[in-house]
Amino acid sequence: MLPVILSFIEIKFLDVLDILFVALLLYTLYNLLKGTVAINIFFGIVAFYLLWKLVVALDMEMLSEIFGAFISVGFIALIVVFQPEIRKFLLMLGTPGFIKKKRHRLFFWKFEVGSTIQLEIEEIIKACRDMAETKTGALIIIAKKSGLEQFVETGERIDAIISASLLENIFFKNSPLHDGAVIIRNNKIVAARCILPVSSSNEISSHFGLRHRSAIGLTEQSDAISIIVSEETGNISYSIGGDITEKVSSVNLKNMILEELS
Repeated sequence: MLPVILSFIEIKFLDVLDILFVALLLYTLYNLLKGTVAINIFFGIVAFYLLWKLVVALDMEMLSEIFGAFISVGFIALIVVFQPEIRKFLLMLGTPGFIKKKRHRLFFWKFEVGSTIQLEIEEIIKACRDMAETKTGALIIIAKKSGLEQFVETGERIDAIISASLLENIFFKNSPLHDGAVIIRNNKIVAARCILPVSSSNEISSHFGLRHRSAIGLTEQSDAISIIVSEETGNISYSIGGDITEKVSSVNLKNMILEELS
């Protein structure tokens, strides 16, 4: 039965080459957009396009016409709505050294599957505990799969080994780097004084300030972990996936980080 169904399908070498090039293009775009807000838009466009192709293949004329009209107009609408993001992306492509920085992500054979670097959790926990005791406000971001490069670029590059004393010095109230977030990636303090997106969710409690809203806003757009030390109360909180958990102990904070990174 199967050979009869597939007898009308003729696969040529150019068809296979076409599929490989499309797969390479999608893979490259995914790696370039990974860790940015645009990755969600990318997945949405791909999903909608595949759904449209499925409807066309099933000869569903009405849905095909509706989806086709949306596809033809949708890309123009995307260009208008996301014009600042597209402009920034094109400027980034034209920046000298961009290809050199991203070369390990542009091709299949340069892709890094994983990392054996372990996070210095104890240093982060000690810094949070000490800052909570002195009511020193802090916002620490732990990057996971998302590189958060667009947020790193808004701050001051550090690329330092993680230590509790360094984190405490960064967030000391008279430090020029204390305002903003510290981003930790690949077991290093990558940058400080980073600007994060503020969540506009109406479900967030009104007693949260900009530090907490920024922590939630980042986790709404990425898979990162946000750790907050309140300047007013000294309470430690963390945010994952747009949700926030308040008044956690150092033990609970450590268990959460271990679970998320496992």
